[in-house]
Amino acid sequence: MIRWLGAIVGFMFYRFTGAVIGFILGSLVDNLGGKKGKSFTSMFDSQPGERVTPADFELNLLSLASLVIKADGTVNQSELDYVRLYFVQAYGKERANATFKVFNEVIKKREISATNICNLLRQRTRYESRLQILHFLFSIANADGHVTESEVLEINKIAGYLGVNHRDFESIKAMFFKNPDSAYKILEIDRSATEAEIKAAYRTMAKKYHPDKLQHMDEAYQKGAEEKFRKVKEAYEQLQKERGF
Repeated sequence: MIRWLGAIVGFMFYRFTGAVIGFILGSLVDNLGGKKGKSFTSMFDSQPGERVTPADFELNLLSLASLVIKADGTVNQSELDYVRLYFVQAYGKERANATFKVFNEVIKKREISATNICNLLRQRTRYESRLQILHFLFSIANADGHVTESEVLEINKIAGYLGVNHRDFESIKAMFFKNPDSAYKILEIDRSATEAEIKAAYRTMAKKYHPDKLQHMDEAYQKGAEEKFRKVKEAYEQLQKERGF
């Protein structure tokens, strides 16, 4: 019922596009009916600065994922499969299939406001959670083995809307590109950095990306945090080997 109410209200305000978005969000609310925690609609009733639940977070992430998938002008099956697997790991097969069915049906035609979604997430999620959003979006783009320039531009735009600073964006981006500067970019330092600066950078980045910072979120997010943490450690070990310390 909620999905149809959402479609009607959306049509009243934004015609066909509004109806599509309203139906999608209503469907997700129906599918999440048995989930503990706040519903998607109650998220909009919360006070600014209040954290959203993992379920609310995932609903917004779903929309951002579709923007990245469509960024290069094609809908790649491996990217869709990555999102499906992520949902299964986060919420279980039954609910993931119900949600992904709607996602898959509208991804080729849906218009989404990244600005509105990111503004909401920026107000109501921790900074480290927003860093994990970027890591997830890059993982989607990389699901076919290659992150295109258009995908990078789209994620960069999303990062700006989320209030993620440029150095943090470049750090996460470097985790998906292998080049001589990748280790330095992951640690957010220049090639001219001294041994002491490298060590200090490693301590700072290890703290920033430590999995404990996402303990409040689902296991799928925590795994992403562990991967970022591992990339930081690998970058530091690479520079240790190159510099001989």
